Amino acid sequence: MRAILNRWPTTRKQTRRLRRCCQKPTQVQRFRCLKNAGDPNALHPQRTDRLVVMETKRPTVPEAEEILGGYFPVLDHGFVALVDYMGTDGDIERAARVSYGAGTRKVSQTRGLVRYLQRHAHTTPSEMVEFKFHCCMPMFVARQWVRHRTASVNELSARYSLLPLLFYRPEQPNFAHQSRVNNQGREAEPAPTALYREAVARWDALREGAAEAYGWLLEENVARELARIDLPLSTYTQWYWKIDLHNLLHFLTLRVDAHAQWEIREYGRVMAGMLERVAPLAFEAWLDYNVLGTRLSGGERAALAKLLKPEEGGLAVRDGATGLSRRELGRLGLAGREIRELLAKIETPERPDFSLDLADMRDAREMAAKMDTAVPVVDRRDL
Repeated sequence: MRAILNRWPTTRKQTRRLRRCCQKPTQVQRFRCLKNAGDPNALHPQRTDRLVVMETKRPTVPEAEEILGGYFPVLDHGFVALVDYMGTDGDIERAARVSYGAGTRKVSQTRGLVRYLQRHAHTTPSEMVEFKFHCCMPMFVARQWVRHRTASVNELSARYSLLPLLFYRPEQPNFAHQSRVNNQGREAEPAPTALYREAVARWDALREGAAEAYGWLLEENVARELARIDLPLSTYTQWYWKIDLHNLLHFLTLRVDAHAQWEIREYGRVMAGMLERVAPLAFEAWLDYNVLGTRLSGGERAALAKLLKPEEGGLAVRDGATGLSRRELGRLGLAGREIRELLAKIETPERPDFSLDLADMRDAREMAAKMDTAVPVVDRRDL
């Protein structure tokens, strides 16, 4: 059941009437809602407000409906909102079972089928489920994000609109030196506080100058497409982003991984929590096979086969197996980095918790007001 309305109720009486209409409405309740449309004192006067209450035939999930249209803050000025979704776990099952044909289907639990599909990379059924997000992120995060080209995206145009002058500032615990082992990462330990303060002072000076120049160019009626060109990559942008479940899982697998940049991982964390509410069985399978699971190379598999063997439906240690040295792993074709990765794969990973805290959810109007107040006020001097 969904309610479609042009304006939220503004009084307690209107709110109570809305709630009555939205609790599995009968035909009489739906008729009364529509009959009162012409009454200027009714909840939905025809001149400005309309409400159509009906039981939808679309699959919905109560947990997903609870967060639909709610905005979850990310970083200092960003957010992610689930604007809409199409399909649930049941739609994956229905799409998969149509392949069997009439008379050949077997009864099994949805969970078992969803897990089988994910485990064996049968991805087409999961493409039947779609998500639409409204996201706001720093431009450097957006440039990483947009590399996933299997989504539809429509970004805020700085040629047409004025950009809110909001800039990302890392918090001190996330400010670190360049990693000594990863050319595209940072050290786990924060950099000294004095260095962080100096970096913030320099960032603030740069951003203040860029914002001042942006405002001055706009006041001089310079084209917006030119006025924007020196805004830093820390400037926030936003877009609508629509993607199917299969490609969302691929996106999340890469972006919640520890090797991804921390800032985009924060967005992945929130979106994974939204996925859990829309398709909990697909989320569980993705967590088990893609996040907590791993792939093995031929050399890695050969190494494990030297230590373990199948026995009576279980696993047993091979006779005489006492372990494999680094040299022995090298003879199996594993390079030094591959050996380090194998050792990391064998460690039991910690199960992440992507659950959303509903106390963090914000109203769309609150987020819109925050964006509006950050847009520069331009006293344009037309020449």
